[in-house]
Amino acid sequence: MTSDWPHVQLHVVTGKGGTGKSTVAAALALGLASHGKNVLLCEVEGRQGVARMFDVDPLPYAETRIATGLRMRSRSGADAEPGNVYALHIAPEEALLEYLKMYYKLGPAGRALDRFGVIEFATTIAPGVRDVLLTGKLFEAVQRNSRNKGARTYDAIVLDAPPTGRITTFLNVSESVAGLAKVGPIKNQADTMMTLFRSRRTAVHLVTLLEEMPVQETADGISDLRAAGLPVGGVIINQVRPRDLPDESLAPALAGSLDGDAIAEDLKRAGVEPDPALLSALTDEAKEYAERRALEDAQRDLVAGLGVPSYELNRLAGGIDIGGLYELAAELKEQGLA
Repeated sequence: MTSDWPHVQLHVVTGKGGTGKSTVAAALALGLASHGKNVLLCEVEGRQGVARMFDVDPLPYAETRIATGLRMRSRSGADAEPGNVYALHIAPEEALLEYLKMYYKLGPAGRALDRFGVIEFATTIAPGVRDVLLTGKLFEAVQRNSRNKGARTYDAIVLDAPPTGRITTFLNVSESVAGLAKVGPIKNQADTMMTLFRSRRTAVHLVTLLEEMPVQETADGISDLRAAGLPVGGVIINQVRPRDLPDESLAPALAGSLDGDAIAEDLKRAGVEPDPALLSALTDEAKEYAERRALEDAQRDLVAGLGVPSYELNRLAGGIDIGGLYELAAELKEQGLA
């Protein structure tokens, strides 16, 4: 199994709300953290979703080990030693204090500013400052330098990013600071970050469902990213339903013309008495299923026409827990995203 994204170090995962982007980001981190690789999973929306998924305490503003990566077989047939997944909950206030400490040597003085409410004022009032601070910490994690002495380096970083409708604005930090600073250190740092975000070391992956609104938002998101010069990764189709009916049965099911006698015989073999009410209910359910499949197939065709690689994750009947995350990680690894 080889990755479709061998040069990517920063994987940004976005998607319309409700598509499961946080779950996909967590599974991607587990998949990438195989064969001894260490991965940092970051979140920026303040929901502590990573902590809930991995059943750990709320994350501090510190890189915290939360899981072992996906265990994979080596070429010799033995289990290769997996790496680790670390997590970081990035808060703009803490990111600003760290920035002041690293670049302006304001340690205790920075905390004093926090007590006086200056930090909250800066991150609330100044346009674009919040996103610049969040992405700035992300940039620092990717490009560790001597200012952050002793900091751990990572083979890959996965960002559970804001939703699709906001992702281009969030990453396009040069635009965010345009009205704040025309020259100076803030403008220079924003330009440096954009060099990373627009490079082949970054990929923005979009999560969708096989439904009209998420697919349309995915298409719009890809257009916006491309217009901003940001690198589009793959589209992950999440929560794909099982194919309970063979393809040859879909047209008869949709037309309501399934062979009732054949269904009755199948029920008898299963030890169920095929009364008319049951047969009618099963026929109606098959029709609804065929209609759903037709809609999903139409949306899948639209995704295929977006011109980017696509990946599919099956719906997990038991819901998402740590075992489910490893299942999804294995699927992403097998398909080449991780």
